[in-house]
Amino acid sequence: MLGAEVIAVGDMTKDVWNTPADDGAYDVVVVGAGAAGLSAALVLGRARRRVAVVDGGEARNAVAAHMHGFLSRDGVAAADLLAVGRAEVAGYGVDLFESRVDQIDPGFLVRLDGGATLRARRIVVATGLRDELPAIPGVRERWGTDVLFCPYCHAYEVRDRPIGVLGTHPRAVQHALLLRQWSHDVVYFAHDRDLDARERRQLAARGITVAEGTIKRLVTEDDRLRGVELVEGHVFPRSAVFVFPDMVPHDTLLTDLGCGRDDDGWVNTDATGRTGVSGVWAVGNVTDPRALVITAAGQGAAAAFALDHDLVAEDVERAMRNHVPSAQASRHAPRSVPQPVSSD
Repeated sequence: MLGAEVIAVGDMTKDVWNTPADDGAYDVVVVGAGAAGLSAALVLGRARRRVAVVDGGEARNAVAAHMHGFLSRDGVAAADLLAVGRAEVAGYGVDLFESRVDQIDPGFLVRLDGGATLRARRIVVATGLRDELPAIPGVRERWGTDVLFCPYCHAYEVRDRPIGVLGTHPRAVQHALLLRQWSHDVVYFAHDRDLDARERRQLAARGITVAEGTIKRLVTEDDRLRGVELVEGHVFPRSAVFVFPDMVPHDTLLTDLGCGRDDDGWVNTDATGRTGVSGVWAVGNVTDPRALVITAAGQGAAAAFALDHDLVAEDVERAMRNHVPSAQASRHAPRSVPQPVSSD
């Protein structure tokens, strides 16, 4: 890579974080320093925009040891990816603030939890979502280790092992049908959901066993998942369990600004992340629960392209208002008086 500086992951410490200043307006304030937010900041920093990124350090995938499906970064720890990303954006003059955003006032005054205020021309919200898990003993304790959600992120690592799918969500059957792709030994735990005739046929056609009965707990031993125990006492040995969580977007900042939601409860955006509120973009899992890390990064870049075009249009309009045409300028300029030429 020409002109690129190689930065070791181990050198990524909190020294990239800035202290809020009282002075000027940013072109863009990005709320959230995950893949989506940092990608937007990187593109905007390279576009020579004044950018601030604010993040409270609560990444959704912090519990996962590794990240998968990101071309050229498959298997990298999510924390390492973000550390490198912070260093990269800081190298382009982007300011990073380790803080939470309490609210965004009209005129895009961004109020941080420490009392500082940032002023922005545009806002990018990349605050992600939270996973609400079923209240089954062992699920939260093993979440991100051997209790998993995304097949495309984690199923390959447990391929050909005994897998369980907890029937705690309306989409759990589809989850089980997908996971049969990675293992011939999949058990669907019906728990408190009744299966209809079509769902039973689908599961049977894929060779998936249905375990009737209420789940009591996940059985662990030596810091490993060993199985799923039903209330009636039977334990099904399992090496990994998949659960479909209720995904709740961290979108309060967006809805407080007046952004509308779709019928499924997610903030409406166009293909570039532009919301229905002028000057506000939203990217990543805060609007798209299916976005993988690489998808979220792409969404951040697409938003940055569109956002910079929007800023350029505003800059041009402002420049035109302030511009004095050359003909008009010549009428108001002081006339030069010819000086006599002396002859010797």
